[in-house]
Amino acid sequence: MSGPGGRGRVTLVAVAVVLAWLVVGAVAGPYSGRLGDVATNDNAAFLPADAEATRAQDLAGGFVDRETIPALVVYERRSGLTEPDRQQVAADAARLAQVPGVVGPLPPPIPSADGQALQLVVPVDDAEGERIGTVVERIRDVTGSGSGGLTVAVAGPAGLLADLIEVFAAIDGALLLVTLLVVLVILLIVYRSPVLWIFPLLAAGMSYAVASLFVYLLARADLITLNGQAQGILTVLVFGAGTDYALLMVARYREELHRHERAWAAMRVAWRGAAPAIIASGGTVILGLLCLLLSSLNSNRALGPVAATGIAATLLVMLTFLPALLVLGGRWAFWPRRPRHDQADPRAEHGLWARIAGFVARRARPVWLVTAVLLGLLAIGLTQLGTTTLGQSDLFTERTQSVVGQETIARHYPAGTGSPATVFTRQEAAEAVTAAARAVPGVAAVRPVTADRTAAPDGPAAAPRVVDGRVQLDVTLADEPDSAAAEHTVRELRVAVHRVPGADAVVGGFTAVNVDTGDAAARDQKVIIPVVLAVIAVILALLLRALVAPVLLIATVLLSFAATLGLCGLLFRHVFDFPGVDASFPLFAFVFLVALGIDYNIFLMSRVREESLRRGTRAGVLVGLAVTGGVITSAGIVLAATFSALAVLPLVVLVELGTAVAVGVLIDTIVVRSLLVPALAYDIGPKIWWPGRLARTNRVEGARDAG
Repeated sequence: MSGPGGRGRVTLVAVAVVLAWLVVGAVAGPYSGRLGDVATNDNAAFLPADAEATRAQDLAGGFVDRETIPALVVYERRSGLTEPDRQQVAADAARLAQVPGVVGPLPPPIPSADGQALQLVVPVDDAEGERIGTVVERIRDVTGSGSGGLTVAVAGPAGLLADLIEVFAAIDGALLLVTLLVVLVILLIVYRSPVLWIFPLLAAGMSYAVASLFVYLLARADLITLNGQAQGILTVLVFGAGTDYALLMVARYREELHRHERAWAAMRVAWRGAAPAIIASGGTVILGLLCLLLSSLNSNRALGPVAATGIAATLLVMLTFLPALLVLGGRWAFWPRRPRHDQADPRAEHGLWARIAGFVARRARPVWLVTAVLLGLLAIGLTQLGTTTLGQSDLFTERTQSVVGQETIARHYPAGTGSPATVFTRQEAAEAVTAAARAVPGVAAVRPVTADRTAAPDGPAAAPRVVDGRVQLDVTLADEPDSAAAEHTVRELRVAVHRVPGADAVVGGFTAVNVDTGDAAARDQKVIIPVVLAVIAVILALLLRALVAPVLLIATVLLSFAATLGLCGLLFRHVFDFPGVDASFPLFAFVFLVALGIDYNIFLMSRVREESLRRGTRAGVLVGLAVTGGVITSAGIVLAATFSALAVLPLVVLVELGTAVAVGVLIDTIVVRSLLVPALAYDIGPKIWWPGRLARTNRVEGARDAG
């Protein structure tokens, strides 16, 4: 197939592959902008079915004609509310009752004890789903922001959800645009070519389109649950990982163009050399992400398949579409630095990394000892990384209207007003449960829900509504419903009411959802992290045909992970001034950092093994480091930069995750993969391949000269 006819057939095949993918892209492309249509951001929907808050939510359905989520409209005048202010509140209440999606009639406004505020509870139909954001926007249009000294803000669970929906709406616009620009700039710097950057970026865009199509179809069929967080991670993961795989394929292709005259022949050898590492890398990430299916949280179980689908689509595109593009591009795609067919040693283009390899050879043991100690010292910063449930005022990096409103409520009311904990108990035990709840520190008031859906005031009260022998009690908390203090109160409330004989009490509500979410996240860490490590160990053992090497590689990645979290603890506490990290952060950070971090070790060690078969282990280490150093470092910078783009979304949890992945990837590529792993492998020598055949080989000839 080396003659003109063979070359023509190869060209036709490449053209056919490219055209077929362009057709797929034309079909799949529009779905990248439609993911928001199938996303949900309701925390309660993500809880396990056996969580107490979930059971409470099921019981709540019997006490209302329609399930609602409250929007809290708070009016404040620091000098004291006036009669015109009260008239405005009454007029707004009448108009709000007519807003589509609002369940009327509205309960009367709640005055504050100091006379400076009025709070209006506006029930929003829970069936509105993602359209709750639109309903809240209409509520804000009706109320305005106030004037003449009167301030108005819409807060509460509905206001918070609306602000979150607005944040995640930026994924299809700002986040995608910033990610594309970041990748474009880095590719231009790496390749210094006005042409070559087009191929990886086009392939990454195709990967995102295909991934979006499959995720959309799976979410629409209710096979997975997509939320805004998973959607944002999908965007940066596909572009980051896709560009990584493209850099590896392009680098190997350039290397083989020096050895082969024909582009298709160079690509055939490059594909055979790079594809196993890319497949192993992608497979590791996919399996690591699918371990999230073991999570008790529906949101985590959703993220696993969503992100794994993105990586699978990326692998498919990068191993078919990108090679076809490169074959058609030939050598001119690298202009003005076109590789010549000159049989040059691959290390000739990697002078800097050849010198680093020489340094590692001369100082192997001191290098790995010093780097390990430095990473260990960074890990001490873990003491600054406190996990918590981020309060509403700490959730965003900017002051949203829901945050402002919640702060206003906290100034004038028991902070839990409007978002009570709910207790469902047997009718015959209702009085005992009420007394037990009132005795809990942090509880401001306990009121039974009456037949007209309102909580009866203290003193003479209407008869509580009874459904299937149960009564609902609304428990107003003294602290903000998303604060750590409120969560502690709910835990104590559960202990108190569970002790009442025959009550069969169940505690739910907004704060209870946060409590159960945090507990489930803690359980997931204990279960999923060991499974991810076991999966990665098996893949590495199969790829490298050894046991010592996988153990050492996992140990270095764990050390890198600890150092990353330690450094992030210092950054979050003393630079960003964040109050802590969300309970889900450690697990997400682990899955992404370990799965992605092991990628670079796979890229390095698969090439080291390939070279060790020809040159001996120590020489193979040095050649592998020299020829992969530049491309792996470039890949790490791309991935770090793409995850940093999450900072575009003003959500603390995504800023923290993006920062952690960026910092961790840079530590992996610059320190762990460039110094620690090669120095360890060089120092250990052939025994690193134990019990494989290479461990019994003692070919170290030329190892010193190779550096």
